[in-house]
Amino acid sequence: MSTRADDLIDRRRLRRKLTFWRVLAFLVIALALVVSGRWLFGERLGVAAAHIAQVRIEGTITEDDELLERLDRVRESAAVKGVILTIDSPGGTTAGGEAIFEEIRRVAEEKPVVAQVGTLAASAGYMIASAADFIVARQSSIVGSIGVIVQIPNITGLMDKVGVTMEEVKSSPLKAEPSPFNPTTEEERAMLRAMVLDSYDWFIGLVTERRPLSRGEVTALADGSVFTGRQALERKLIDAVGGERDAKQWLVERGVDADLDIIEWKADDSAGSWFLPQIASNWAARLLGLPQDGAFLSRIGAERMFLDGLLSVWQPENTHVPD
Repeated sequence: MSTRADDLIDRRRLRRKLTFWRVLAFLVIALALVVSGRWLFGERLGVAAAHIAQVRIEGTITEDDELLERLDRVRESAAVKGVILTIDSPGGTTAGGEAIFEEIRRVAEEKPVVAQVGTLAASAGYMIASAADFIVARQSSIVGSIGVIVQIPNITGLMDKVGVTMEEVKSSPLKAEPSPFNPTTEEERAMLRAMVLDSYDWFIGLVTERRPLSRGEVTALADGSVFTGRQALERKLIDAVGGERDAKQWLVERGVDADLDIIEWKADDSAGSWFLPQIASNWAARLLGLPQDGAFLSRIGAERMFLDGLLSVWQPENTHVPD
């Protein structure tokens, strides 16, 4: 009988231990879920701690719906007390720069916004930087290239070599022109030039509005030239030389708590992981021994080949220096 009683006691002890460990495991899992939820979704649930939001704008600029929505969430967040835009871009489409510029101005109406330029903020990249209330750049950053360009490849020579011709029927001479399949006419050039100059005039007006410069001073700088950070400071295209620390200091001077952390608001890349160009990009990167990080096109400078419409993008020419 004593052996049976001992067995019952041991079973009860074992049950108590199992119950304890089950409760402990449940609490650990629950805590992990709460922490993960706060980290992943805390901002949407309104439980995130006060902080300075950092938004990176890098690479070729297009009308990026995800970035626009992210900036809108930054604007709406009560936890965000200030914003640092970290910019490293040669520019991109004029319409894409315009959309991002307008969204940044919406943010700046409610929170202090500072732009911190890394290696490059040219063309539409500079357009976006000018939307901030203050611009900081490195002494050796590349800044400027205010202007608009449109480019059309001409493959007629190649078509002649391979014996390919293009037949077309259209409603008027300028429909779908200019085209890479035939030489550009003077009438077509005039049409494009009118578009480019109209957008150029708008770009100059935008910089004039945002910078402490007269329209004449901006026009003198808007010949496509790029400047170092030090040169840009002399020309009032930026407000200070420095980095992230200096950008945060400007926010502190505007009343933002100096003890707040800088937290990067990152893009959600999961939605586009199976996008065909991304797969092709990774495949090509693998063949060339480059990192398969989705940045293959930007690494080889080929993103601009796929841009359409009016461009505000800095494109340094490849020059050959004879031996």
